[in-house]
Amino acid sequence: MDVLRPTLISIGGRVYRKNFIQEQAYKHEEEEDFCAGPGDCTDEPCDAFVVEETERGFQCRAEVPSPLYKYIIGKKGETKKRIETETRTSISIPKPGVEGEIVITGQHRGGVISARTRIDVLLDSFRKKQPFTHFLSFALNQPHIQEKFLQFKEEVLEKCSKDHGVSSSLFQNPAKLHLTLGTLVLLNEQEIQKARDLLQRCKEDFVDQVTGGKPLTVEVAGVEYMNDDPAMTDVLYAKVHMKDGSDKLQVIADQLVERFVASGLMLKEWDRVKLHATVMNTLFRKDPSAEEQSTPMAGKSSLKERESFNGRNILKLFENFYFGEVQLDSVRLSQRFSSDASGYYATSGQL
Repeated sequence: MDVLRPTLISIGGRVYRKNFIQEQAYKHEEEEDFCAGPGDCTDEPCDAFVVEETERGFQCRAEVPSPLYKYIIGKKGETKKRIETETRTSISIPKPGVEGEIVITGQHRGGVISARTRIDVLLDSFRKKQPFTHFLSFALNQPHIQEKFLQFKEEVLEKCSKDHGVSSSLFQNPAKLHLTLGTLVLLNEQEIQKARDLLQRCKEDFVDQVTGGKPLTVEVAGVEYMNDDPAMTDVLYAKVHMKDGSDKLQVIADQLVERFVASGLMLKEWDRVKLHATVMNTLFRKDPSAEEQSTPMAGKSSLKERESFNGRNILKLFENFYFGEVQLDSVRLSQRFSSDASGYYATSGQL
């Protein structure tokens, strides 16, 4: 990393510099530790969070999901002790599994802000390593689409089963066909509610205006692959476009992701959402319930275990395969590794 151009981390609408530190690896470590030393971030006092003055000094409260407590505590409490010592503060953390606020207290306002900043940067780093729990989606599992998908699967296996890596285990569950707009890491009910509320605000702020209060009529037609070499394909997807040729679906997708990224609930990955419906995925070969992870930390271990397939013939023979026309009338906050009565992902919220 260029020390003159350090990584910038955006937290709560403010940008912090993250300077290089030499991380130390521990053998047989029970919990991954994070060295929140003096060089990790800038600690200048700021107005990014509320600091209350008390009879004994100052305090700041932070809402932190319970699964992240261990990263503040660190191995044998080392991270917490280090932050407290270097900022001259005291950090109170709820018991494991109990949702609540972390309270930072100290005699000096600057020390409290410094401790809070370090905790925010630390948690931001570890949150990015968490597997996603939810995703924004449009359901494409209407009966006629499922029927055409099963026809596609049957014809692919009939005509291309001798191609390297092609097998029935690669195909999506037809009840779970969908468009993914973006993935989220929501670690408690408060974060899920925050996502629900934001979805509703998006509906009021721009979705109804773009759609005119009417469903979007889209066509699912043609297939394309994700990577550079069609002979080494991992993900094959169906293309989706507005029937009237407009960009309404793309506009809604891009603006939704922009709002969720700005709120801190989603990481920015691309300038534009890539509208696609996965129909074949090598992750399904070992785990039929798997979903493609699109975050920057996306499953490095799973990538090593993948067996790609030769998609050249599939792309040639099914380039213009028509899956059907769909009316899209809701965006869903879908829960990963779940199913509802229809076989689709359980919904935590929708607009």
